[in-house]
Order: sequence, then C-alpha cells, then structure tokens
Amino acid sequence: MKLERTKQDYGTNPLKVRDTNHYQAEYIQSFVEKWDELIDWDGRAQSEGDFFMQLLEEHGARKVLDVATGTGFHSVQLLRAGFEVTSADGNPVMLAKAFENARRNEKILRTVQADWRWLNRDVHDYYDAVICLGNSFTHLHDENDRRKALAEFYATLRHDGILILDQRNYDAILDHQIAPTHNYYYCGENVRAQPEHVDDTLARFRYEFPGDHVFHLNMFPLRKEYTRRLLHEVGFQRVTTYGDFKETYRDEEPDFFIHVAEKSYVEGGDEV
Repeated sequence: MKLERTKQDYGTNPLKVRDTNHYQAEYIQSFVEKWDELIDWDGRAQSEGDFFMQLLEEHGARKVLDVATGTGFHSVQLLRAGFEVTSADGNPVMLAKAFENARRNEKILRTVQADWRWLNRDVHDYYDAVICLGNSFTHLHDENDRRKALAEFYATLRHDGILILDQRNYDAILDHQIAPTHNYYYCGENVRAQPEHVDDTLARFRYEFPGDHVFHLNMFPLRKEYTRRLLHEVGFQRVTTYGDFKETYRDEEPDFFIHVAEKSYVEGGDEV
C-alpha cells in the first residue's frame, strides 16, 4: 500500500526543484483539501461569467477535454452549461477531489488520470476543444516537456478544434515586479498567494491559509510571446490572447493571459 504524503518535500534547497515530475509531491492531500479555499468557486464563477462557454460556442465546440481539471471547477461549470466533458489530471488526489466536488453539485465526472506528455496513451478519443486552465501549464519545467504536451493536445483535437490555455502574467512579475491582484482567478478572501522567489527559470509561490497552513508550488515563468510561439511551432494556425477575459488590455495590467489556439487553417493573422 502506498503511504499518503503528509507534507511537501523540496529537499534541502527548494529553489533547485525545477522538475516537471515533482508536481506529484506538491499536490499532497492536505494541500488539495485547502485548494478550493484558494479558488472560491462562487467568486471565480462571478469573475469569469460565461467567458469560456461563449468561446467554446463561438467555435462550435461541444465535446471538451479538461486536461487540468484540478478540483473540478471548470468541468462542473461546463457540465452545467450542457457541454460533454472528460476530466483529466495527472494527480490522483486532485481527481478524487474533483469527483467528490462534482457529486456535491449533482454531476458525475468522466475522469481519467493522464500525464500530458503521454496524453493519448490514456485518452482514446477526439475532442472539439481542449482546455488547460488554472496556470497549470507552468508545471512543465522543461521545454521538451512543454512541446510534447502541446503536441499531445493538438493530436487529440479534431481538425477544426481549439486549445484554450491560460497562464499567469509572468512578464509583469519578472519585468515590473507587479504582484498578482487575485481579482479574477484566486478569489479566496482569507488566503494569501504571493511569489516568494522569481527568476527567469523559476516562480516559487507561497500559499498561506488560515490556521498557519503554508504550502508552496514551483512553476516555470512562461512569458506570453514565448507561449504563443510554442503554440505556432507545434502546428496551431492562429492564436488569440486575452488579458483577464478581455481582448483589449495593456500588457502590465492582467493577472492572467488566456490563449485560444486554433488548429484549422484560417486566413488572417494572429490576434494579440
């Protein structure tokens, strides 16, 4: 029987943990149980509105693969809106929590545990859309892992499918030392989520919950244009980028960027 991890383990030097595989040791049971306090489902739903539903409907998408379901927020929202959803995550503790949350919301998730780098080994279907939300893509610390994951997303999409992928505005954090505002994504009122260390290869965030519960995540600080370039290089034809659910924004302002990458050939260039 595998023993459940009771605390995060970053070794003697946490700043050296720049390894994609380490996410399994980060999302321990006690952290996952606190995760929804950070998200605040009601606050998140209010801030997002029907942004993602509208995007999917504009592109004619009904069948959706949520590759980073986490505790299930977006999967449940999409199910409520009538989409057909498959919920995937690499962490079994997250998947179990997502299933439990869905049951509380009177929904049944179709779940699959899958590592993005070998997604199609475990997911045997084609989808109108793949969503990768919640800053999840920054868990990939190696460029080869990022390219492999994007190629797997691309392969599971139908010929006219779209990928919706978000990321923190690391450009603002790296270049302007602007701390995240948490106006849209992490809405929990009694939780603090702040960068503890940031350089070009690592963004280490500290999460403080009531009762002196402290956790950390080590992520790769993706720059916006770098992500857009990778999306093109794996084959996506056009990439439209939104800032905090708006198509017009100033680069230093948004907390998050949301990229919508289209697989099918469309005339006309990119949209920022």
